[in-house]
Amino acid sequence: MIEVMGITKKYGAKVAVEDVSFTAENGQILGLLGRNGAGKSTTMNIVTGYISSDAGTARIDGHDILEEPLEAKKRIGYLPEHPPLYYEMTVREYLSFVCQLKGVKKEDMTAHLDEILGRIHIDDVKERLIGNLSKGYRQRVGLAGALCGSPDTIIMDEPTVGLDPMQIIEIRNIIKELGKQHTIILSSHILKEIADICTHVVILNGGRKVADDSMQNLLQTSEGKRVTVVRVSDKQSSFLPQLQSVQGVESVKELGARESGFTDFEVTSPVQADVRKALFCKVAEEGRALVMLKSTELTLEDVFARLTMEDDRERAV
Repeated sequence: MIEVMGITKKYGAKVAVEDVSFTAENGQILGLLGRNGAGKSTTMNIVTGYISSDAGTARIDGHDILEEPLEAKKRIGYLPEHPPLYYEMTVREYLSFVCQLKGVKKEDMTAHLDEILGRIHIDDVKERLIGNLSKGYRQRVGLAGALCGSPDTIIMDEPTVGLDPMQIIEIRNIIKELGKQHTIILSSHILKEIADICTHVVILNGGRKVADDSMQNLLQTSEGKRVTVVRVSDKQSSFLPQLQSVQGVESVKELGARESGFTDFEVTSPVQADVRKALFCKVAEEGRALVMLKSTELTLEDVFARLTMEDDRERAV
């Protein structure tokens, strides 16, 4: 478990992180989300002990990163945005070196390395020079280094930055597998990445925390709305009042008539209320032809945009 308690970091007059607190539970994949400059990397660097905070602290399995740095760091595997690899080493040489730094016993080294190479799917390049590998494979080697010493917690800062689409998919799949056995904190400004991988989200904006909740709760409690587009056969009389009368519907907006003789309506309801069946019955009851019924929920993009814009407005006041 990682407990971040009121951390603040300033660089002169610039506040990088301000009174940020959150907890990453055991076996959880927590996403640290924010725009560029939101304070994600600074938070990561404080949690891993790379830099100190001006106020507050972080605990790794109960060990304070400032007061017990060695005990705390033993329990962390860290993948920075740009992994510190030695290009003149082979993959296995580099990982052996990292294992020695992490205190892995010599008699356990071979089995430990073989396990890591297999988990990260780099066994086929273990004897190649790191400098001759593609960026995707170098990122995997950095991730393998984070696993050396069998830490309970893995911290990753922008793990897919600069990778091509296939490499991104591969790294994400590996992270999901690792999440079954490790507590993971993953920072990214890529919304889709957080939505695809993480079960819990912390959103930073301008160095401040503006959200801290499970992915499901965040979408449902952040003024979550379900929007359903209904396309029906067009008649001279308006159909808006009939749709508005359906139980669970909060509002209806007519999107306009289409040249094909149909009219689109945007129906808004609470995210937990699925009104599609009731809408279908109402259309049939009124003798109209239903051409389309498409429902969408609030996305992480919607939540992120609303929270950060609200925070920006508060700061401007």
